[in-house]
Order: sequence, then structure tokens, then C-alpha cells
Amino acid sequence: MKFIVSSSALLKPIQTLSGVLNTTNTLPILDHFLFEVSDNTLRVTATDLETTMSAVISVEADDSGSVAVPARLLLETIKTFPEQPLTFTLTDQNTIEISSNYGKYALAYATAEEFPKAASVSDASQISMPGNVLATAINSTLFASGNDDLRPVMSGVFFQFSSTGLTFVATDAHKLVRYFRTDITSDESAEFIMPKKPLTLLKSILTGDEVDVQLEYNNSNARFVFDDIELTCRLIDGKYPNYEAVIPKDNPNVLTIDRNLFLTTMKRVSIFSNKTTHQVRLKLAGAELNISAEDIDYSNRAEERLSCSYQGSDMQIGFNARFLIEMLNNMTCKEVQFEMSLPNRAGLLTPLDGTEENEQITMLVMPVMLNN
Repeated sequence: MKFIVSSSALLKPIQTLSGVLNTTNTLPILDHFLFEVSDNTLRVTATDLETTMSAVISVEADDSGSVAVPARLLLETIKTFPEQPLTFTLTDQNTIEISSNYGKYALAYATAEEFPKAASVSDASQISMPGNVLATAINSTLFASGNDDLRPVMSGVFFQFSSTGLTFVATDAHKLVRYFRTDITSDESAEFIMPKKPLTLLKSILTGDEVDVQLEYNNSNARFVFDDIELTCRLIDGKYPNYEAVIPKDNPNVLTIDRNLFLTTMKRVSIFSNKTTHQVRLKLAGAELNISAEDIDYSNRAEERLSCSYQGSDMQIGFNARFLIEMLNNMTCKEVQFEMSLPNRAGLLTPLDGTEENEQITMLVMPVMLNN
């Protein structure tokens, strides 16, 4: 087996695929890329058994064949080359040899038969969507997903397709984000939970890219196909909590405020909060918002007053500052609306601008009990 490929044409896909690899693997073969050559194309595949991703690259080849190449060693080597053709040749010494303008490099390979096969997505349903829409949906929700191994369903993003639109939800029981789109619909209703890792990979590749993404899914696996890339992953098994039930419907107290002002104040004041609870107190009266934090153990205290637009009765409510900061950081709008009802009920954060007319973002944050 022998083929010639441009160094830069090879570098970009293998850098992308390296995101699939784990730093510690029980199976040595998972530290390899699978190379499959046929008809002047090279398919490179990486897997961690749960997520499998492959990319197709044009090469010059006279024959076909397949081999598993050590991923880290290959990546570190290819990174150092300026743009030039590289010749890969399988030798009799159980090595694959790379010839460049500078010299030759031999890497010990493994046989392609050892490499795990990707899960097949049979009897699949399909839906197509623009890449940047999928990236925005992932971006808006992924940060709110949990890390609790005891509740694996909350460690991913819930995809819900219907004839009215697409819904993406993530929660860790303290905060929740629902991203809804009406411009893309599905003929059949479906719901499944996508794990974090493949979503992180998709987000980094698709941000700002308008390429059409073909999504195929069944009860256990999902496959995303776009450009020359294919990603297959196992879905999280289990039933997602009823998120609709926790979103409060009646919120008479409405605060409207500049997002950046709210965010920078929150960051500053939270420095003085208790290092365990990160508690900040929001005091609302008239057209004034008072944000304060206190760490009694160290006698640290901070308080700021902001002018805002507020309709509702005077109230005091406590929140974990980290959750609010995270949510405000993941918005792109100029002004936000913060809806509340009672000091022990969740608050709803929504952007007032910066969204398209067919998208809705709702962020929910649970309050913390104030110690008076």
C-alpha cells in the first residue's frame, strides 16, 4: 500500500479527529487512526468505542489497503511540516514509512482488523439542518448539562423533534436551558439524549459553517454526516426529566437590564461571596437593583446599586453567582429580561434582542435560601 497526500490536507482532519481520542485507553488499538485507501481517497477514522468519527481526504494512490497508525506520533510529526507532498508506504518491517522533502520516518503500525467497527445506525429516521443552527443550539445548551455519574441522563443534551419545531434542553438540576427553533420541523416526533463529547466535537467544527448536516438516528445511535466528515455516537440510555414541569408559568416580577452591566457587576460582587455557596443577594425596589454578597467567615462584603427597569413588587432573592455568570456569558444579547415570582421559585432569564425571529432561548436558574 502506497499513497501521496498533501501535508496540510492531512493535518486539518487528523487534528479534528484527535478530539475523539482519550488520554488513557485500556485497549492500545484506540490510540490509533485507521487509514483506509481506495479509489484515490483516504478515509481516516478515530474511535473511543462510544464515539466514532471519520474524514475523507483526496490522495494519489495506485492500490487500496488499510492499516492502523499511531495517532499521537503521526499528529506530532505532521504538525511540524510546511506544506509539501508526503508519501506513505507500507514496508516489510511492520512499519509505515513517511517520506518528506527532508527525510524518512517509520512508525510501527497495527493491523486494520484489530480496529473496532463503528456502530451501524439501522432503521434510522432522518432530519437535515444547517450546521451553524446545530452549532448555535449546542452552544446555547451544552454548558448547562450536568456532570453527575449517578444521573447520566442529565450529562447530555436532550433533542426533541416535532412538527412545530426542534427543541434542545440541558440541565444539571440547578440551572436549565431550553433552545427552541420553529424554522426546522420534523414529520415524525422523536426524542433522544446526546452525550457531551460528540456535541463538543460538532460545535468546534460547525460554528459559523452553513453546510447542511444530515442527522440519522434510531433508539441507540445517532450519525451526523456533512462535508467529508461522518460522526457516529451511542445515545445516552434513559428517560429525560419532565423539564416543562419545572419552568414557572406565572412570573409577575420582571427585571430588564443591560446584560454586560449585570454580568460585570455579578463577577465583581461574587468575588466577596462565600467560597462554598457563591451566594449573591438581589434586592429589587422601584427602578433600582441592589446586588450584594458577604463572606461572614472573613468579614468580606460587597454591594453595588444598578439602575434598571423593574415591574413588580419589592423583593429579595438569592442566587448562586456562578450559575448566573455562566448563563449571562453564554448570551450574545444587549439586554436581558429576568422574570421572578417568589424568593423560593426559579427565575427565568431570556434575551430581549440578538436572537432570530424563529428561535427562543429560555434559561432557568434555581434560587438559594437567603440567610438573613
